Amino acid sequence: MLLLVAVLLGSPLRPVMAQTADQKNLSAQVEKLTEAMARAQAQLEESQREMNEMRAQLATLRSLMEKSGSHETTPTAPESSSAEASAAALAAAVQDLREHQAIEEAQIATHEQSKVESESKYPVKVTGLLLLSSFVNTKAVDMAATPTVAVPGAGSTGATMRQTQVGLDARGPQLFGAQSYADLRADFDGMPSQTNSSGSYSGYYSASASLLRLRTAHAGLRWNRTDLAFSLDRPITSPDTPTSLTAVAIPALAWSGNLWTWNPQVVLTQDLNVFSSGRVELQGALTSVADAPLTPLATASTLVSPPSTGEQSRWPGAEARVAFVGSPATSWRAGSRVGVGGYFEPHDSTFLDRRFDSWAATLDVSQPLPGGLEFTGSFYRGLALGGLGGGAYKDIAYKPDLDGTGYYSRPLDDVGGWAQLKERASERLQMNAAFGIDNVFAGELRPFFVSGGSVYQNLARNRTYTGNVIFSPSAYLMFSLEYRHLVSSPVTGPPAASDVIGLGAGYKF
Repeated sequence: MLLLVAVLLGSPLRPVMAQTADQKNLSAQVEKLTEAMARAQAQLEESQREMNEMRAQLATLRSLMEKSGSHETTPTAPESSSAEASAAALAAAVQDLREHQAIEEAQIATHEQSKVESESKYPVKVTGLLLLSSFVNTKAVDMAATPTVAVPGAGSTGATMRQTQVGLDARGPQLFGAQSYADLRADFDGMPSQTNSSGSYSGYYSASASLLRLRTAHAGLRWNRTDLAFSLDRPITSPDTPTSLTAVAIPALAWSGNLWTWNPQVVLTQDLNVFSSGRVELQGALTSVADAPLTPLATASTLVSPPSTGEQSRWPGAEARVAFVGSPATSWRAGSRVGVGGYFEPHDSTFLDRRFDSWAATLDVSQPLPGGLEFTGSFYRGLALGGLGGGAYKDIAYKPDLDGTGYYSRPLDDVGGWAQLKERASERLQMNAAFGIDNVFAGELRPFFVSGGSVYQNLARNRTYTGNVIFSPSAYLMFSLEYRHLVSSPVTGPPAASDVIGLGAGYKF
């Protein structure tokens, strides 16, 4: 995989010799409006001068008529009519110029209002999704508003707006013949501050509540067929995610076959036009994957924030992917695509005094079908995938040894994936049905069963069935009705299940 990354880093970069169409159009329009205003102002001043001269001439004529009292100095009827017609035409022309100037000033004011000022003076766009989601859980789940695992217990009902998202999109200058760009996305699903003081309030509206959460970020250079970026995003080996409006803070089918976690990475993408009806996409990345939720950490009191097991290994992770991409079917339907990928990262746990490796082999597919249907899927087989969103929340299972001086441990093999069938009735209406599963090998986990442990420690298999309808009456409004069925199976004992009904209403901006 490292060899593929090295080859990709040596790929030729083909420059783009111009700014994007939007930037050109905006600059050209502002220049045109400025020139038109200058011309209009000059014409207005000339018209004003001519009117002043005509008023002076008429005043002189009236003065002569009053002094002489004679009709001989009175201008003839044709001369008087001609002067009056010229004055009326001139007044109409001046009025037209004033109206044209007012329109141009309004257009310039509109451009100024739509521009977001940035330190770099390059275009920045604010985007977002204001989202209200309500839920009904028939049985207990791990998180009421964003459930991923079913647990024994009673259900819950509620609503939240914490899945609301905000974002920034920016375009920068050209560098080495490439267009620079950056974007950032955040939501409000962070964890509120907790305190042991009974006299202080730690709710969502307190000053200490930490709700804002960074989701994804990208900054890079884009050539004709090459893209080099550093980012915080999902693995390149898992490019797709199931469609949902009520599962946004944690993507749909997370921990049920969707390898989704956002991790820092440096990605190089190269497109090759080797087919007349499609292209080959080559990707390589260096990444630093965070620990799984149940990873044991060092217990030294001096370590306020101990390094992850990947950081302790002192080696980055590596990803590689090759995809065959067909031409889009329509303007709003993606083309066919088949991709294969691989991931590898070493780990070193000082707590367990053990080194282990994470790895995965992946397959992703996207295929338009007759009747407006689209099939999308992603599948994997690997080891210690808890940091990527698999492995039933864990990379490694462990328990104390017999003499209590150390631990027995082993990384867990994992297999899973998800598949979705989408029906686009129109650009405004779509229906989705999906299934996902993540399965740790029970034979490997069973010797590490923890009596009375959490549902995550003993979780061996997690499945999610889901279906939704999303309706967009306009480009800015979205409504959705969604159903999910969670089935979570511990390594011993009966599985827990819960039905989840969600309603979502969103406004894009």
